[in-house]
This record gives sequence, C-alpha cells and structure tokens, in this order.
Amino acid sequence: MPRKKAVKTHYSEKELKVFQDLLQQKLADAKSELEHLQGQIKESGSDAAVTKFMSMDDGAGTLEKEYLNQMASRQIQYINHLENALVRIENKSYGKCRVTGVLISKERLMAVPHTTLSIEAKLNQK
Repeated sequence: MPRKKAVKTHYSEKELKVFQDLLQQKLADAKSELEHLQGQIKESGSDAAVTKFMSMDDGAGTLEKEYLNQMASRQIQYINHLENALVRIENKSYGKCRVTGVLISKERLMAVPHTTLSIEAKLNQK
C-alpha cells in the first residue's frame, strides 16, 4: 500500500528567508513611494503650487490634493500589511491561511507576499 504524502504545515527557515527578503524589498519600495507622495502633498500646499493651481480651475487643485492624500493613505495601509507579514515570519505563522488554516501556495505568496488568504478562501469571499 503506497504511503500518503505528508501535508506540509509550514515553510522551512530557508523558504521563510526568501519571503522575508521579498517583503523587506517591497517595504523599502513602499516607504520610498510614500515619501515621494508626502513630498508632493507638501509641495501642493506651497506658494508655487497655489499660484499654479490658481491658473487652473480651483476644483482641479482640490481634486489633486485629495488624490495624493488617498494614494498616501493606501500606501500606509500597504506598508502596515507588509510589516504585519514580517511579524508573522518572526512568529513562524507566515503562509497559513487565516480562514482554512492550510498553507498558502508559494506562487500566491510570491505574487502577494502580505496575503493571509489562500486562493480558495479569497474566491469564497466573493
């Protein structure tokens, strides 16, 4: 009688290191992008920007500021997700689906390294 293959319940230290490196790179990129957005937001409040916006429709300047603030807010949320994923690596709970408890596929984690849901759980959400 053939032996059943053991179901993998967690990633190895080597695999976790690969995910950790990926997360740290994405985190550095995200923080850099946030700094850029914050610079644009700050610049949009400067006198030069006010003069620039005065020549445009007043609504366009407000719309631009709202857009930049929304993008910065999304970036902050993304940074929080990445940092939480790094904590899960430290706790050795990284890669487990929070709904099904099964290990999330490597392919999914490489594409969305901060995810906490397997494809099956994500599809069932909708």
